[in-house]
Amino acid sequence: MQLKSFFAGALLAAISLPSGTGASMDVYQAQPKISPKVFIVSMFAPEAEIWHGIPEFNLLAHNISLPGLSPLFPDIYCTNTHEICQIVTGEGEINAATTVSSLLFSGRFNLTSTYFLLAGIAGINPEIGPTASVTFARFAIQVALQYEFDAREIPANMSTGYLPQGSTTTAAGQYPSSIYGTEVFEVNDKLRSIAADFARNATLADSEAAKKYRALYASKSGIYDAATKEPTVIECDVATSDVYYSGRLLSEAFSNTTDVLTNGKGTYCTSAQEDNATLEALLRAAIWDLVDFERIIVMRTASDFERPHLGESPMENLFTSDEQGAFDPAVENLYRAGIKVVQGILGDWKTFGKGVKAHNYVGDILGSLGTEPDFGADVKNVKRALSTSQRRSRR
Repeated sequence: MQLKSFFAGALLAAISLPSGTGASMDVYQAQPKISPKVFIVSMFAPEAEIWHGIPEFNLLAHNISLPGLSPLFPDIYCTNTHEICQIVTGEGEINAATTVSSLLFSGRFNLTSTYFLLAGIAGINPEIGPTASVTFARFAIQVALQYEFDAREIPANMSTGYLPQGSTTTAAGQYPSSIYGTEVFEVNDKLRSIAADFARNATLADSEAAKKYRALYASKSGIYDAATKEPTVIECDVATSDVYYSGRLLSEAFSNTTDVLTNGKGTYCTSAQEDNATLEALLRAAIWDLVDFERIIVMRTASDFERPHLGESPMENLFTSDEQGAFDPAVENLYRAGIKVVQGILGDWKTFGKGVKAHNYVGDILGSLGTEPDFGADVKNVKRALSTSQRRSRR
């Protein structure tokens, strides 16, 4: 793919900074490229700051400003050796996609051998595990990319207000016929398991308040028994939605969406806002051989439950999330578990530098990296739908 690399370089060289900055992209092109071994992707201040001032390394040794980063987080932080760097995207899908794209196409970094550790907090499904746990995803699913009815106007034969895009009936379990390409990403499952094993060497933080709140999920039915346990490391999957949702019905709807979009391969367990946006930016860079999509780790720690216990309303669950007691230990566990992952990669760079070969499909729902997905509808039909009248105009 040398031709791609040539055009990527030509594209970057042609980009200029906005007028008034007094500089051009040539300034960045002229400097030696930085080649981190690990890039930590944080989303907002608490997630970012937990990595600062730690004994293992000093991310604040070098600050690097780039055009296109969030106005709230305008710098990339690196260690003295530049082996480890961190970017803070800002919260939500738009911030994540814009910030990460600005990094990837800046020309300031050589990221072809870099491992990306997406490390943030999330809500957790109490059927899968307790708060303060650490999760590692294979699938990221953009669950809110659907048709939606207001709850007061849901058709009588629907249990929730969500339907797959392109649907013409309200039948359950349909696969969307209108595909955008960002609905599902699959990352390296072998690397995911390696990272989870590294994290299992950590002593996880917890709090008395979190323990007390988790105990409320005990019931005779045992449906939420997993929620009452001690924090642990879990391999399960993440849902992306800018909507901060609460309640059993919405959570079950998005669990069903996960099941449909992954052909039953995914296990819905965490709710977050940015991962599909970050992964789309990384995928577009991977198409141009600027990053290796097999070197991505998606880690989320559980700061709250995304649905109430059996004696609580969804509103109470949402508005008392701070009282669940898990925010602080979840943030702390980004560091406690994440540092084990970073150290594991750096400590055996002779192996990790060569890459971890995935045994599963890696990429997006469209097969953009050259191989056919092992989930979802037939890719040829999906691509055909994108180029025919089945691709509906948005109003």
